[in-house]
Amino acid sequence: MGAAPLILVSNDDGIHSEGIAALAEALRSLGEVVVAAPDRERSAVSHSLTLHRPLRVEELGPGRYAIDGTPTDCVNLAVNGILRARRPTLVVSGINKGANLGDDVTYSGTVSAAMEGTLLGIPSIAISAIGRDRFRFDVAADFATRLAAWVMERGLPPDTLLNVNVPVPVDGKPLDGYVLTRMGRRRYGDAIIEKVDPRGKKYYWIGGDEVEVDAEEGTDFRAIRDGRISVTPIHLDLTNYKSFDALQALVLPWP
Repeated sequence: MGAAPLILVSNDDGIHSEGIAALAEALRSLGEVVVAAPDRERSAVSHSLTLHRPLRVEELGPGRYAIDGTPTDCVNLAVNGILRARRPTLVVSGINKGANLGDDVTYSGTVSAAMEGTLLGIPSIAISAIGRDRFRFDVAADFATRLAAWVMERGLPPDTLLNVNVPVPVDGKPLDGYVLTRMGRRRYGDAIIEKVDPRGKKYYWIGGDEVEVDAEEGTDFRAIRDGRISVTPIHLDLTNYKSFDALQALVLPWP
């Protein structure tokens, strides 16, 4: 009898997040789970990799590692360092506290952990639970487990990860299934907030109110609005092939 599949779990909310605990526990039904996650919250760090200092790892328990780096650091270090003798079958990142919809995926550490797994040639999934102050991770953990089992059996297209967002069940009613989606667009207003500190010096917060989203049919925003789980395939190749014809007119005096 062969060894159980090895599943690597990470996130950007930190190793002590309730979301990663729920995810790791659920995935243990599919195989051996190793958790390698930031030692503190690292939200919105995108796909950053730490190159200017060494990384430190603390083993908090069997198969549970806290790393003083970004989500990308955690996946890279786990695959190429901690687990170098045994390659993971799957990388799952989450369960994130809050949505990763539309343009947010470009900032998300949760999605970037799955992106790093994909870059390393491992099928990868990012999963987020919609919410603000209170989060329910049970539905997201259950769906992640079912999806992970499917991916481990069938794999994913080359250079493709799955970004999953799970809405909040309303009044105890079950969600209306899941749907494959494309990324929508999110627009913010007054994104820079200017303040003055007690010494009279200005400081700034990057933030602002969401003013508009693209909730057209087929988008991740529309799926969430309709009470469905959104599953968005994301490809690593960011080339806009449709622009080639329009850019054929590009003529520069070079060299």
